Amino acid sequence: MKNNEKSEELWKRAHERNAKRVRNMMIQLGGLWVKLGQYLSTRADVLPSAYISLLKQLQDSLPPRPLQEVCRTIERELGKSMKEIFLDFDENSLATASIAQVHRATLIDGREVVVKVQHEDIKAIILEDLKDAKSIVDWIAWAEPQYNFNPMIDEWCKETPKELDFNHEAENTRTVSKNLGCTNKYDSDKSINQVDVLIPEVIQSTEKVLILEYMDGIRLNDLESLEACGANKQKIVEEITRAYAHQIYVDGFFNGDPHSGNFLVSKEPPHRPILLDFGFTKKISSSMKQSLAKMFLATAEGDHVALLSSFAEMGLKLRLDLPEQAMDVTSIFFRASTPANEAAEYAKTLNEQRTRNMKVLQEKMNLSQKEVKRFNPIDAFPGDMVIFSRVVNLLRGLSSTLNARIVYQDIMRPFAESVLQEKIAKGPSANAQWIYDTPVHSEVEAKLRQILVELGNEDKILGIQVCAYKDGKVIIDTAAGVLGRYDPRPVQPDSLFSVFSVTKGITAGMLHWLVDNGKLNLDESIANIWPEFGTNGKNLIKVHHVLNHTAGLQNALDNLRKENPLLLTDWDECLKQIAMSEPETEPGQVQLYHFLSFGWLCGGIIEHASGKKFQEILEEAFVRPLNIEGELYVGIPPGVESRLASLTIDKDDFSKLSKIGSLSALPSTFQPENISQLVTTLLALSNMLNIRRAIIPAANGHCSARALARYYAALVDRGLVPPPHSSLSTPPLGSHPHIPKFSSEITSKMQNGKKSKAVGSASKKKENGYEQKTKQSKDSKDNGSGRESNSDGYTSTSGSSSARNTSSPDNSSASSNDSRKNNVIWIFNDPRIHDQFMGTGEYSDLVLPNGKFGLGFKRFSSSDGSFSGFGHSGLGGSTGFCDIENRFAIAVTLNKISFGTATRKIIQFVCSELNVPLPDEFSILSGTEAGEGLSISRALFN
Repeated sequence: MKNNEKSEELWKRAHERNAKRVRNMMIQLGGLWVKLGQYLSTRADVLPSAYISLLKQLQDSLPPRPLQEVCRTIERELGKSMKEIFLDFDENSLATASIAQVHRATLIDGREVVVKVQHEDIKAIILEDLKDAKSIVDWIAWAEPQYNFNPMIDEWCKETPKELDFNHEAENTRTVSKNLGCTNKYDSDKSINQVDVLIPEVIQSTEKVLILEYMDGIRLNDLESLEACGANKQKIVEEITRAYAHQIYVDGFFNGDPHSGNFLVSKEPPHRPILLDFGFTKKISSSMKQSLAKMFLATAEGDHVALLSSFAEMGLKLRLDLPEQAMDVTSIFFRASTPANEAAEYAKTLNEQRTRNMKVLQEKMNLSQKEVKRFNPIDAFPGDMVIFSRVVNLLRGLSSTLNARIVYQDIMRPFAESVLQEKIAKGPSANAQWIYDTPVHSEVEAKLRQILVELGNEDKILGIQVCAYKDGKVIIDTAAGVLGRYDPRPVQPDSLFSVFSVTKGITAGMLHWLVDNGKLNLDESIANIWPEFGTNGKNLIKVHHVLNHTAGLQNALDNLRKENPLLLTDWDECLKQIAMSEPETEPGQVQLYHFLSFGWLCGGIIEHASGKKFQEILEEAFVRPLNIEGELYVGIPPGVESRLASLTIDKDDFSKLSKIGSLSALPSTFQPENISQLVTTLLALSNMLNIRRAIIPAANGHCSARALARYYAALVDRGLVPPPHSSLSTPPLGSHPHIPKFSSEITSKMQNGKKSKAVGSASKKKENGYEQKTKQSKDSKDNGSGRESNSDGYTSTSGSSSARNTSSPDNSSASSNDSRKNNVIWIFNDPRIHDQFMGTGEYSDLVLPNGKFGLGFKRFSSSDGSFSGFGHSGLGGSTGFCDIENRFAIAVTLNKISFGTATRKIIQFVCSELNVPLPDEFSILSGTEAGEGLSISRALFN
């Protein structure tokens, strides 16, 4: 114990001795070095107390300049003698800091003021200091690349010179005072996002002299006086924090220098903070303000998707995919402040966390300890973030100095929410840009946009995309609304929506593609393809049973979902559970919706039949042939987060669940009495990054409406890929890289044409199977059908029309005949593919008669009772389907989860305008309770 006490005493003396040296050196150097000392003096959360107590003298207690120099500057700037300006001028300065000193005075008209006078020659000193600092930073960045402070010094070089013009400061002071609604009158009834602070009135200004209203107050670092007057230090710091939250998130215009020397506390109750010195301010754009608010809320809610999206929006680029570590860093950044006496222990905790993150980085990049120390994971750092980061750190240091504990995520949250919700709440009635600005393709589309505006004004739409093809051509491609409840960015044609069970239509198509390529038979026992599956009485289940939802495994993964939903992200575990499951009914006897198990049943069949990864088949079969790269995924890759729409719920719709009873065609989990809780849980899970990145082939599709519509436009023509998507749509469909690259991969590949070991390792650890690339044969040979085959027996998608013995549905169509004169692309060979999809014709024996499902798709009936089309909808309203006879395909994607109210109205309108039969699923229902109950029950089947 004595040894510990002796050690602490030795450290205390060392800190006191060194702190004096640092302070004296900074005073001697002056200029920018004093400002550095001012910053350090606020960091009671990281520096020993000896440094804080001595460096805080740099805030306002530097040796004053001679009075003659002060008077000379005033008279030169104001063009009058001191006696003409002042009745009284206090020769002793109130405060002296790095750039100026302040004197109390009385104007000739009797007003009490303070006069801020700039030091002579300080401008040249500061500019020279900035030049020196830039050289030092450049050298450090060269010697130790992980310590590249160039973005910070560049921002300082841009902003600091503005602080030397007091006219600029005067205007800033007026602006902030107006923004914060500052008055000298205390208002106890202020709303939650109003702040209660004081700012002195500007009387007069020139470049080097600023005259302000005098406010009598106690310095914030005078703790004894604050105690004596009964000021509540906790409330003072909370109100200062609120004032800065307002400046940053609401106004986008904030003071960049909140050290304790720039605050006073009014002597009279309720002891309000007085904000001073607005020379160093920062103005940020509306988009940056929203990005900062989104980053804050994403951190508060642990939302990795929103966090990575906010990074992309503000221009903060990482060299590799590190979502967990990024969340750790921002959580530390927005952490609650700690009193100064707890700072050392907390600093130790932070250092341990940093060590853990460095170890993760080292393993991910396969680097040595020396290499990882030199690796900078940040590729680009926005300049606006420099001052923002400084402000948050200064506020934290300020609260530690006053021994206040500030929970930033509580205090700042209402302000961050308000800036996002304000723009979102406007809706189409107050937002002329609510419909994304793209050209209109048809009269139908022009009318549809009016309907979307009506639905938006009724709060039935948050964000939406609608795309439709007729006779192989795009007739609708509209995006509207915003990306999320906390994301006011507009929905664009390339935005990605989570479409839930719409995914089943994609997954079923992949399985049919393998059948079409001879890798699988619909009447084949699954156990023949997937031996592990043939246990527990499943040896009789065939491929067509799975597609027709008659396999008897509708609840196969229910226990996994209930016990630990996150295990649904584990592809191998889910396949294992499916293989071990036991059927509840005989195959082919009862059609019960396999809402989750359908995906892994199909996924297991696809991988075992093809010998390839699920993602490979998706890309090979549909993504590349349809030219929809970057806009159709089952499990997103890293790097697309900024285009994701986030999900929210239509509470009004879900309040109607009580109106319907049990539904025999649905598993017990999906009965109405359970659905509300399920949807709430599902919504939270579906917005999580690891869920969005997982392969969940029944429910985890992410796509744009134009990619989904193009898929169904090809299916409606038996696999004929439509002409290139409309050139009016921006950005062009297929223009995104399907798997974005991080700079660590790109730059390494450029080095001597070789991958570094860091890249090799990182690529192996990519998410959800994206490290597997589809292998194309270098010596593809013509198989005699006008199409090419590669070495593993798969058929490629290019060739001539002579390869087909069938034509598209409108055989006599000029456009169809014209397309056959050119090189065309088919994604299916079999002319009976429609019968396969719907389980009709010679495939009718493979489906349960009169069931809602064909072979993987929901089928739609025409007025004569025959099946006219097929498709699949998803929970919440997203849908994709086609009508064969009318060569019509449509897709709707949206992010406000409901029972399909908006989707039904859209589909009803478009079908009516085009004279296309309306599928039962979207039919017009009466306004009675029975009608509402039926519409809800239909939605539950998705």
